[in-house]
Amino acid sequence: MPTPRLAARAIIVHNNRLLLVNAYPEGQSDLWCAPGGGVENHSSLHDNLAREVHEETGLTVAVGAPCLINEFHDPELKFHQVDLFFRCTITSGALTSTWQDPENIVSKRRFFTRAELATIDFRPLSLPDAAWDNEMRYDPLELLLKPSAL
Repeated sequence: MPTPRLAARAIIVHNNRLLLVNAYPEGQSDLWCAPGGGVENHSSLHDNLAREVHEETGLTVAVGAPCLINEFHDPELKFHQVDLFFRCTITSGALTSTWQDPENIVSKRRFFTRAELATIDFRPLSLPDAAWDNEMRYDPLELLLKPSAL
């Protein structure tokens, strides 16, 4: 059985709004998540996360303390991923509609107020609490949502 995949994700709250991305190419899903992605060997979690955030958003960030560990899985696909979320602050850049993810995975990026999160689909479900509370959180084994299940 394969080992769990490890990913680093950014909690970026700017002007009391949380940055989320739609990581499904060509509008396959309306599910939003925190920017970030799989870690590469021989590179720190912070370096991986800064690279992923820049690729997906065009922003440069300073990576801070961890604030959430989330596991999600799909037993049918034998898929299991552990996401480590870190508080990040923007050090340069701005969101633009012209930014293109080099891997063409992220199709949209946007800041949301906490109230606006109630109007969209996002994962993990604990994201608002992790973003606006100052506690370390852990979510065990949330089921992976597939685009067809949304």
